[in-house]
Parts: sequence; C-alpha cells; structure tokens
Amino acid sequence: MKVADVARELEAIAPLDLAAEWDNVGLLVGDRQGSVEKLMLCVDLTEAVLAEAVSAKAQMVMAYHPVIFKTISRVTADAAPVVYAAARRGLAVYSMHTALDSAPGGTNDVLAEVLGLVGARPLEAAHDHHRCKIVVFVPANDLANVAEAAFAAGAGRIGEYQDCAFFSHGIGTFVAGRAAQPTVGRPGQHEAVEEVRFEAIAPIARVADVAMAIRAAHSYEEPAIDVYRLEHLPDACGMGRIGRLNEPVDESALVERIKTATGLKQVWIARAASKSPSHGPITVAACAAGSAGGMFEAAASGGATFYLTGEMRHHDALAANAAGLTVACLGHSNSERLTLQHLAKRLRKRISDLKVAVSKKDADPFEIV
Repeated sequence: MKVADVARELEAIAPLDLAAEWDNVGLLVGDRQGSVEKLMLCVDLTEAVLAEAVSAKAQMVMAYHPVIFKTISRVTADAAPVVYAAARRGLAVYSMHTALDSAPGGTNDVLAEVLGLVGARPLEAAHDHHRCKIVVFVPANDLANVAEAAFAAGAGRIGEYQDCAFFSHGIGTFVAGRAAQPTVGRPGQHEAVEEVRFEAIAPIARVADVAMAIRAAHSYEEPAIDVYRLEHLPDACGMGRIGRLNEPVDESALVERIKTATGLKQVWIARAASKSPSHGPITVAACAAGSAGGMFEAAASGGATFYLTGEMRHHDALAANAAGLTVACLGHSNSERLTLQHLAKRLRKRISDLKVAVSKKDADPFEIV
C-alpha cells in the first residue's frame, strides 16, 4: 500500500481539521506515493526511535508529537538531524497530536477510560472552523470527472465516510465575452444550460488543491466555484474529558487505578486545600493529556473534584487546589503514550495487511530517581 493510503486512514481516525490552529499535523516527511508495509507508532521521534524504526524495517512512523513544529529554514544533519535522517532513509513521518486529542476514541478518551468515566464529554468543545463547503456548477456530463477529482484532492470526508457530496439540478445562464472560448454556445449570446450543483466538505488547508482539481476536470473555461466557511460543533469532539465515575471511589483507590493502567510507580499529586486522602469519595472527575494544566477551570466549573493531566504550572496547581480540585500529573508524554496501543488495535482492524508496531524505545525524558 501507499503512504497516502495509511495517511488517509490516520486522518479518518483523527481528522486534521480537529487539530489546534497552532499545531502542525498530517504527513510531515515523505512521499505520498511511497510504499508501506510496516508502520511504527511513538510519541516522540528521537534518534533512538528512528534507529529502532529503521532496524524494524518500518517505512513509516506515526510520531504523535510533530517532528517539525516550529518553522525551520533548512533541513541539514546539524539543523534538523531527525528530519534529515528520516528523509535520507526514505522514512515517511505523520503526526496526529491535537487532532487525536480532540477526536472520539483518541488520547483523552483513553485517559477517561483509565479514570472509569461514564458519559464523558469534552471539557472544551471543538469548533469546526477548519472546514469549508465547496460548491461548483457543472454540466451533467462533467459531474463524474469533477466529483472524482474533488474527492482525490481531499474533499468529501466526514468522519468514517468518504466521497460524501450532494447534487441538485438547475439552470445556469451566462453571456460569453468576445475573447472567450465557451464550451457551450457562442460569444455575445445569452445561453441557458442545464447544470448540476455539486457540493462537498473540505478542510481549509485543502481548499486550494480541491479548487485546482475541479478546474482541471471541468470543461468550462471559467467554472463557478463557491467556498463557504463552516461553524459546526462536532459531537464528542474537543479537548479534555469530564464525566461521572462508573462508581464513587476514594482518592487513594483512584490513584492506584491510574498507576496500574499507566505502569507508573509514582504520580505527582496536589491535593485540594479542603481535602485529605480520606475525604469523601470522588464522583466526578476530568482529564486532559499533555500540557493541559490550564484547563483546570473548566474541570472545576463542571463539578469535578479530581483532575488528571500530564503537567501543570505551579501557580495553576495552587489555583486548582483553591477551587476544590485534587490534581494528578503523570508527566507530559506519559499522559499521551497510553493511546498508542489503542491506536495500534484500531489500525490493525482498519488495515489488515499493514504491520503496526509500537516503539519500545519511546519514553518520557523525565524520570523520578
């Protein structure tokens, strides 16, 4: 299979338009037409993980954290060693990051499962401000070619569905100028043509490519293409999760549950000022992977008394405690790495002939000694 095929499946699991505006997700290194037999999953593509991927004969890596994040002006062994090495070895690199955090079944839902949340919902709902609806009017004979070109360029993907579109019939009118070369009619004459309205959803990042593909497949000299920005709130998409525990549990028992699920021997705890380890059972909890300490206010306002995250600033921890929240921090990537095994299982079901491995060299850079 091709890199593009694997990328398409990754994007179906975590649509790129769900990523934060500041993020850099999708295929970051490689050739979409390159062949893939084995995919390796990791949080951080370090030199050790890269060597592991090469040794395992993987042709593609899904590195949760973008290997290219800040703008780089050159790709050299000195300036961007991992990017350079991946490109030199022909290794494709894809990043999911905040797109996977926000998507249903992604990073934050995995954390919610660790806590045992029931009916978990996002702490911050995702705004679908990264997508547009593209509309074009085509003669019936052009419809198949134009639709196929638009879909191939990235239009028509909604969740688990592809090639999604709507068609309606109408009449288009125009008068071609003297210098024009109309497909239908003659310059200077009023024309009325039966046309089909084709409309499909596309990520803003793909709009230019889709429009270009439509123009190339369209028989008109100047096809009419409209682009409408969408403001939809997708169900169950967003950052963080909050919900009720499947049954009330004491803080100590919940912390042990977290340790067992993560394999961590220790976690950082900042207890609410009015609480002690023996103070009442926890019924509502929240979580958010990575550097999500600042989301504690949403957790507190939602009624949570326990908040699980990757890392939190000192003063945010004090403010969270003052708001009645006990906070547990796992370490940045420790809160994200759990999702890799879940993602591997999903990919094996979706692409039966793709070998999927989870890196053994990938680890949080911090440890308590």
